[in-house]
This record gives sequence, C-alpha cells and structure tokens, in this order.
Amino acid sequence: MGQKVNPIGLRLGINKSWRSHWYASPREYADLILEDRKIRHMVETMPECKNADIAEVEIIRHPQRVTVIIHTARPGVIIGVKGSNIEKVSMDIQKSLGKKVQIKIKEIKRAEANAALVAQSMARQLVNRGSFRKTLKQSVGNAIKAGAQGVKIRISGRLGGAEMSRTEEHKEGRVPLHTLRADIDYGFSEAFTTFGKIGVKVWIYNGMMYSAEQNDDAGQVLRKRRDNTAVRNEPEAAPSRAASAVQDAVEPVTAKPEAAPKAAAPEKAVKKSPRPRVSKKAEPAVGVVSHEETAGTEAEQGERS
Repeated sequence: MGQKVNPIGLRLGINKSWRSHWYASPREYADLILEDRKIRHMVETMPECKNADIAEVEIIRHPQRVTVIIHTARPGVIIGVKGSNIEKVSMDIQKSLGKKVQIKIKEIKRAEANAALVAQSMARQLVNRGSFRKTLKQSVGNAIKAGAQGVKIRISGRLGGAEMSRTEEHKEGRVPLHTLRADIDYGFSEAFTTFGKIGVKVWIYNGMMYSAEQNDDAGQVLRKRRDNTAVRNEPEAAPSRAASAVQDAVEPVTAKPEAAPKAAAPEKAVKKSPRPRVSKKAEPAVGVVSHEETAGTEAEQGERS
C-alpha cells in the first residue's frame, strides 16, 4: 500500500489526541467543524500573529465560551506589549463568531524538533530563493541535534526553478511509521514561489511512547519509581574514617550495661537454690527403708529372743 496515511490521524487514541475537544448534536456538528476551520485560518493569517511560528491551534468548547490554545515557539510576538496583541486577536475572533472567546498561549521549547515548525521554516527559506539541498540538510541536522531519533523530509515541486517538477527526500535515523506506539510528529507546509508551489512534508521520530507515559502525572510517578529502584540497586558506600571512629567509641559504652545484668542473673539463681536437695534427703522414696529403722528392728528381735 502507498504511504498516504497521516501519522497523527493513524495514532489518535493511542498516543495522539484530537485538536478539537467538544461534543455536539448531529444538527450542529457540520457548522462547528466549519467554525473551527475559520478560527484556525484567522489565527494563522492575522497580522498580529505573523512570524509567530504557530505550530498548532487547539480548540475546546464549553457551554458558555470557546477556549483557543495557541502552541507557538515565540509567545512574545502574539502577546505583544503588555498583552495588546492578544487582546486584539480575541476581540476580532469574538466579533466574527458572536461568542465569548478565551485565548491561551502554550510555548514550544524545542522548535527544531517540532515537525510543523520545521516545515514552515523550510518553506520560508524556499520562498526567499534558498538552495533546497542546503535547507534539507540543515533542517535534518538541527532536528537531530535537538534530540530527535529520526527525521525524514520530502519536498516536491519545481525545485530550483526547473521546468519539470520532481521530488527530493532526505532521511537520517529511523522513522518507524508502522509502529503505532512510536511518537512521530508530522508537519506540512507550502512555499508559494514565483515559479510555482513547493510542498514540504516533515516526519520526526521522538522515541517510543507507552500508555503509562501519556499523562504528565503518570510520567512523574514512573520517574519516582525509577529513582527508587536506582537507589536500591546502588552498592552501599564504605563508612568513612570519622564514622568508623565514632562507632568504635560508642559500641563498648553501649554494650557494657546491656551485658552485665544478663550475666549476673543466672549466677545468683544457682547460689540460692539448695531447696530441691534438702527436700530430696528429707523425703525418702516410697517403699525404701532407712538404715536407722533396720538397726531398731534388729535390737527388738534380740530382746525377744
């Protein structure tokens, strides 16, 4: 089969999440989808958000308001001086939708490892008549330096102003597209050049993602468990000279009072126990006659005779 499946759509519910979070009746469903598309288009085309490196626009619908979360690598551009730009963006969206809109901004710390931002930067360089081979190699190298385990970039169109369009691809590392638990980020962008449109596709592999590591809390619990196991597995360190000297000084002091009463107790008990011997002499066994009784009986027999 051809490699035509979107890696993010293929992994929805496994290690990727939807970019719109809401429920609606069948009558409102189509209108809300068009509204989401309109919000994303407005955010990307507004002059206040120009050159802000917006990777993703997440939409969450509440009963009374709509929350728009903008994922960007340059939050200062969208916020503006004392929040002037973000207020203007929210007011424009509220006017077009007729609903209360709340805008939140989430910063992307590793822009070189985000597929959407890599595709946008490559498209920007191609529009400025940059060499496509140089941009390919630079983008792949920067992504690997940023911590990605694998990168694949494919560009297609009239590369270098050639009359015949063609496709060029550069790959480094491994990108397991068929492994569902692989964390693969996908981005797409288009460069509108004077000699035509050039498309850019980027796949970035960030390692395996298991079910327990999806939530931040679960990830913290796993880290704590790993730290505890590492502490248990570490060999015990030899005591220092100062600690051994302290132990030598403390041990005889603590051992003497504990050993003295235990040794003295059985000796006193042995000295004060002559009673069982006296009782044995005073109480002869049943059926046994003593020497005095035998002598008395012999004297009586002599007198009778």
